Amino acid sequence: MKTVAPSRRDRLRHILADLKMPGSLEALDAVLRDVDGGALTAPEAIETLLSAQIQLRNNRRLQAAMRSSRLPAVKMLSDFDFTFQPSIRREQIESLHELGFVERKENVIFLGPPGVGKTHLAISLAIAAAQSGRRVYYGTLADLITSLEEAQASGRLHQRLKVLTHPALLVVDEIGYLPITRTGAMLFFQLMARRYEHASTVLTSNKGFEEWGDIFSDDIMAAALIDRLVHHCHIVTVRGNSYRMRQHTELWQSLQPNHDPDPAPPRRRRNPQEVPT
Repeated sequence: MKTVAPSRRDRLRHILADLKMPGSLEALDAVLRDVDGGALTAPEAIETLLSAQIQLRNNRRLQAAMRSSRLPAVKMLSDFDFTFQPSIRREQIESLHELGFVERKENVIFLGPPGVGKTHLAISLAIAAAQSGRRVYYGTLADLITSLEEAQASGRLHQRLKVLTHPALLVVDEIGYLPITRTGAMLFFQLMARRYEHASTVLTSNKGFEEWGDIFSDDIMAAALIDRLVHHCHIVTVRGNSYRMRQHTELWQSLQPNHDPDPAPPRRRRNPQEVPT
């Protein structure tokens, strides 16, 4: 009985399966059609197949990071409206997303009023780090302190500090929104002291540094904390309008009628010679 040789398509499918490249495998049929039709050259086909695998890998990394890092949402740099916040230097933000600061174990602090995009930019940095294969973790200041207080109460503070020190990038969001006890402030200081020059931290705050003494209930501790954070740090101050207020305004406007109400009928002008009766 004559054996039918496997087709080129079948051979490639087996090769990609053996190499465990499901992204390339999924794109194979479309790529082969483009090659046969003359739309792709052989080098372009190879590039397309490898790009499909890289894209799948990045998507999986992001999904895993979203599960383990507790990021509250997917916020990408490409979705940020720089035209709405002209106080931000786009070149600086794009440079930060190249993650050189993570390599150098530097920090980033976003300062500004509520709603101006601080959390968006912080999360987009975390996502960029996760896509590069780095471990990231997100928490509001209140949530992180609560977890440290619970760990201290149960005798697991050392282990919890070790867990929070390990990520290459830690996002600490919403500094200044809720009051912090002195005990909580001391625990947070311990965490930042451990991460100092060992890993990068991205922080957001609606308060200037001069108000951090009130936030942490201790001027001296706040000064020591700020000293460590800003030693190797990129500070981004955002001055502008609130995105959320803009969205609320746009929603309100979209719910309004598309036409103005009928104007009131014009009032009859009295003839100067008319005398009221």
